[in-house]
Amino acid sequence: MRLFFAIFAKELLGFFRSYAQVFIVIYFFTAEVYIAGAGMDIEARNVAVGIVDKSAGGVSQKIISNLHAPEFAPPIYFASQRELSQKIFDKEIMVGLIFDESFEKDYYTHQGAQINTLIDTTSAAQSYMALAYLQNILFGMNEIHMPLELKIHKLFNENADTHTFMALSELLSVITLLSVVLSAIVFVKEKENGTWEIMLLMPVDPKTIILAKTLSQVVVIMLGVVLSVGFVLFRGFDIPLNGSLGAFFVLTFLYVFTTAGIGLFVAAVSKSVMQIAQYSVVIMMPMIFLSGAWTPIYAMHPLLQYLSLISPLRYYIEASESIFYRGTAFIDLLPYFGGVLGVGIVLYAIGFKKIGRLF
Repeated sequence: MRLFFAIFAKELLGFFRSYAQVFIVIYFFTAEVYIAGAGMDIEARNVAVGIVDKSAGGVSQKIISNLHAPEFAPPIYFASQRELSQKIFDKEIMVGLIFDESFEKDYYTHQGAQINTLIDTTSAAQSYMALAYLQNILFGMNEIHMPLELKIHKLFNENADTHTFMALSELLSVITLLSVVLSAIVFVKEKENGTWEIMLLMPVDPKTIILAKTLSQVVVIMLGVVLSVGFVLFRGFDIPLNGSLGAFFVLTFLYVFTTAGIGLFVAAVSKSVMQIAQYSVVIMMPMIFLSGAWTPIYAMHPLLQYLSLISPLRYYIEASESIFYRGTAFIDLLPYFGGVLGVGIVLYAIGFKKIGRLF
């Protein structure tokens, strides 16, 4: 145990002496998470609108007057549809509204007045969100009376705040990335520095060396998680915490060991830090895709839904969202703990065995 903690302390000291690594870890756990939460917005904001109004009537002006901040920028008027289409092609306008000469007359005579709408759907989420706003404006003006009232109850994320969700998602991605990379770097640096053979001559069991080096990087990741949760999620975004913070940290500790196993495998096949980056991307992209972080699990192809069961990130994301947003009791989190632990044991065993062959 004394040798174990000596190696553990040596790796921690080496990490904190590497100012570049310390800066990168702090940056990813603070600035990167904050930028993702504050800068990424799938809501329609400041949408550029172009208008071609040939009706010159009050109805069209009333509709246009509802296109205001923060969803829409001040509308820009064009003389013809051709000019408007060119501006949409040049990406200066996202939404174009065209009112024909007969629009005013058709509206008052109930002959099916139409607004021709051109939308740049390159950014699909924002464009369709803008279209939904336009439809709500028109529905409000039509004064449709139906014997039906829609009562909406927003659950879990009551304010429908995408910033807190994006910040939490980015934190989970950062944990995945750094736990793989850092756990691989501690071994590959020995190869690059030419000290691998010296390490092999040490009178220490290889298992002790592997575990001590791995644990040192797990501790570094956990310190970064505490920093990010405390200063970015809670203070920066005031993210709700409806469940147990202790359960989240325990789950994170298990998950970091899981991805550290992937890092051991990467370290075994890499000869340089550059190769670590290359192999990590190749391994992480499928894992993130199968986790449900980008596409809901239920929306995937049935085969991919089954493959997602081998992605530890799937269980980690679902459990983290349940802890922060749903306030899920610990007993109900056990399936997620079981998923992370089960997949984690397999992945760590594979990585441990692979790196162990080099000793």
